[in-house]
Amino acid sequence: MKAFIFPGQGSQFSGMGFDLYQKNEKAKSLFHTANDILKFNITKIMFEGSEEDLKQTNVTQPAIFIHSTILAKCINNFMPDMVAGHSLGEFSALVATNVLSFEDGLKLVMKRAELMHIACQEHSSTMAAIIGLDTETINKTCELTDGIVVPANYNSPGQIVISGNRKSIENACSTLSELGAKRAVILPVAGAFHSPLMSSAEEELEEAINKIQFNKPICPIYQNVCAKGILIENELKQNLIKQLTAPVKWQQTIEHMIHEGATEFFEVGPGNVLTGLNRRINRVIPSNKVHI
Repeated sequence: MKAFIFPGQGSQFSGMGFDLYQKNEKAKSLFHTANDILKFNITKIMFEGSEEDLKQTNVTQPAIFIHSTILAKCINNFMPDMVAGHSLGEFSALVATNVLSFEDGLKLVMKRAELMHIACQEHSSTMAAIIGLDTETINKTCELTDGIVVPANYNSPGQIVISGNRKSIENACSTLSELGAKRAVILPVAGAFHSPLMSSAEEELEEAINKIQFNKPICPIYQNVCAKGILIENELKQNLIKQLTAPVKWQQTIEHMIHEGATEFFEVGPGNVLTGLNRRINRVIPSNKVHI
């Protein structure tokens, strides 16, 4: 069974999508549609912008979404048996499986980016990658650290990202290093994504999502919040809303997809972050990049 996976924030790079724009007329039209919807020339930033340009909140998330969804729409006979997306990538998966239109998906992604930016300004917060330590020790340390510290991304065996108040994250990193973590690194992010500190963004995103028509997907969508394949429209909505404050269960998602029949993974979008994570989760099941 073929499983298609869609990347999240951090996969962007200067020049992303340009080859697709040049090669494919359908892609070119959709890139222009994206500019019209956003009311600024995001394609120029994607194709020619610097790394710093691409780190802007109002650019990063829509740029990755645009690249991923347009690439999916240009795949001949795109018939996935199952799909999943990492954080932001879940919106790309919803468009690829016809749950959302390209236009509605892009509007929601832009709204999400704006709301997350505002939430980040409300607190001094950050995230940190913890490498080489078991899940139980990390979870327990988060619970025992003063302030808000939670697991945010269960990415692969030995790689978990934590999220919360900056001082609390710094304290947790010190503790986890003492407990044997190979690395405990503060990440260059704007704030504490996938933590309770995003609750103000969650409330307004729910309002925006509830105004959008969700259709039945063409295959199960394995969502970050539950790591299970979902086919019911209202469940898709509720899990998408919860995603802002809940951890991304990527390792569990991939393991469930394999248990339920995935025999090959295809990463659709910029970069190859998910391909790398998947190879650490399971070295037997092949993971590849999609190219047009």
